[in-house]
Amino acid sequence: MNFAKSICMTLCILFSTITDASPNIQVITNPENHQQNLTFQSLRAIFSMRWKTWENGTPIQVFVLKDNHELHANFTKQFIGVFPHQLRKAWDRLVFSGTGQAPVEVNSLEEMLVKINSTPGAIGYITTDKVDESVKTILLE
Repeated sequence: MNFAKSICMTLCILFSTITDASPNIQVITNPENHQQNLTFQSLRAIFSMRWKTWENGTPIQVFVLKDNHELHANFTKQFIGVFPHQLRKAWDRLVFSGTGQAPVEVNSLEEMLVKINSTPGAIGYITTDKVDESVKTILLE
């Protein structure tokens, strides 16, 4: 019994330090986007490629980092509520069935900023310390 308690306590400490170490993440859009805020449910729909246009009719273009990028893993777990491989499976189903497409992958945070800034309807994510005036931040409700 004491062994089980000590294992549980160790895991709790380990997981609390892991989540404390994760970077602050900011959802960003193209600066011309009129959307000011999103619910977590809406964000999930956008990144699972189910919500395809903004309220003004502009097509949504989703940008993500590669599946093995630490920020992508943190984003999918914290904001979407799934692991990166689960989200990838959903995107693959859309592509292989011909009913949708996967988001555009970028290789770096710098490339994410450039793509979001230059693509109408774009949405993505970045660490808060990398946000600049070239993109618009989205408030999450």
